[in-house]
Amino acid sequence: MTDEPLFRATVEIMEPLFKIAKQNRIFQDVVNQIEEAILDGRLKEGERLPPERELKEMMGTSRSTLREALRILEYKGLIEVRLGMGGGCVVKSVSTEQMSASLDLLIRSQKVTLNHLAEFREQAEGAVVELAAQRRTDRDIRELENLLDEARACVEQGDTAADDFIRADQKLHLAVARMSRNPVYVSVLRTIHNNIGHYFDRFLVMKQKEMRENYRDMEDIVRAVRRGETEKAGRTARMHVRRFNTYMNQFKKPRLPQKNEEKML
Repeated sequence: MTDEPLFRATVEIMEPLFKIAKQNRIFQDVVNQIEEAILDGRLKEGERLPPERELKEMMGTSRSTLREALRILEYKGLIEVRLGMGGGCVVKSVSTEQMSASLDLLIRSQKVTLNHLAEFREQAEGAVVELAAQRRTDRDIRELENLLDEARACVEQGDTAADDFIRADQKLHLAVARMSRNPVYVSVLRTIHNNIGHYFDRFLVMKQKEMRENYRDMEDIVRAVRRGETEKAGRTARMHVRRFNTYMNQFKKPRLPQKNEEKML
C-alpha cells in the first residue's frame, strides 16, 4: 500500500502545474509561477504544494533558490510552511489581511506623514461615504444614529470625554466603510484607523469647541447618507477629514521624552 499523495492531483490539467524556470531570472520566476497557481485557483486553500524534491525537478532550480522563493511566498501570506510529519507547504486563503499587514507596517514606521494620511483619507473616505449613501439599509442607518448618540453624549460631557469622542468618530467612519460593501475600502480604512491613534497622541488637541464642530460634521454626513444625497455626503466627509488634519497641524504638540531619555536629563 502506498501513502496517499500530499499534493493535489493534476490529472485534469493538460499541462504540468509548473515549468522549468527562466534561467535569467530564476528566483523571481519560481515565485511568480507558484503565486499564479494559487491566485488562479489551480492550487486551492488547504492543498499542499508538491514536495521539495519534485518542485526542484519540475522547475529546474536549486534547493537554495527554491527555499528562498518559498520563504517569500510565506512572507506574502500565500503559503504556510509546516514542519514535522505531515508537514510541507500548505496554501493559505487569499484575503485582504496581507495588504493590511503591509500597510500597517508602513504607517507604524512613520514613513507616512500626517499630510499623506489626510490626503489619502480625504479622497478615500469621500468615495466610501458616497457609496454608503447609495447602498445604505435601514439597519445601517440605525447603527449610524446609535454612534451619533454616543458621540453627542461625549460632547455634552466636555473636554474629559475627548478620547471617547475620537473613538466614536472612528467607529462611525468604519461603519460607513462597511456600508460601502467593498472589502478593499474596509480593510484599508480599518488599518488606517487602527494606527492613526499614534498621530492623534502626538498632534491632536481636541477640546469641546472642536468636538462640537466635528459632531456637526458627523450629523451632516449621517443625514446625507440617510437621504441618499451622494454628492453632499462625499463633500461633507472630505471637509470633515480636512478639519481634523487642520487641528493636528495647528496644535502639533512637542514629542514627549521617553523614560530612558528622562533619566539622561
